[in-house]
Formats: sequence, structure tokens, C-alpha cells
Amino acid sequence: MSVPDELRYSKEHEWVRLTGTHAVIGITAHAADELGDVVFVDLPAVGSPLSQFKVFGAIESVKAVSDLYSPISGTITAKNDALSADPASINADPYGRGWLLEVEIPNTAELDALLDAAGYRLHIG
Repeated sequence: MSVPDELRYSKEHEWVRLTGTHAVIGITAHAADELGDVVFVDLPAVGSPLSQFKVFGAIESVKAVSDLYSPISGTITAKNDALSADPASINADPYGRGWLLEVEIPNTAELDALLDAAGYRLHIG
């Protein structure tokens, strides 16, 4: 199972890629595998605020509907509109084409509350 070293992870199986004062958020390969084939993603609008560890949307697969939890606080600056037409890209490429949101983050210190790759590997066993 792929767990890229450069990302930070929540215990709820979301990942964060930091680029300056912006972060890209998605779900992990482990989560995508556990969900099965993703058929729909409900994401908030650009401009919406996110709060760390709070629900921001939902992801639906052939198995279940699951809440999405924000790994970091901030304001949404972009969302992956391509997921409307191809939600299965989350399964195929969760760390690339399957990204969910881009967020402007005011406080990078919140990253300290997340797991590094080694910690996430331990978390998923």
C-alpha cells in the first residue's frame, strides 16, 4: 500500500501535501481500497472554511457512504471538479488525479497534530 513520505496524514485517512501557504487534501490509498469503487464525492464550495478534524463532505462507494474530515483548517481555494465525471480517479490515483481540495492555510502548526508517513503506516497496521 502506497504511503508517500512527503505527506502528512490524519487518523481518519486523509492526507495533506503542503506547498507554501496552501495545502492539497485527499484520501489515502488505504482508505480508497477499504471503500471500494468510489461513485460520488460531495465537496464544499470554493471559499468555504474548513476546521481541522471536522466533517467537510462525504464520499460514496459501492459499499458505503463515509464522512470526509479535514486534516487542516483553512479556506478552500480550489476543488477537484473532475471528480464529478470521474470519481473513480480517487481509487486509481489517490495522491494525484484523485485529490479533493486545495486550501489556503493560516496556521501550518496544525500539521504537528498529523501523522508522518511512518506513523500512518503504524496506524493502518
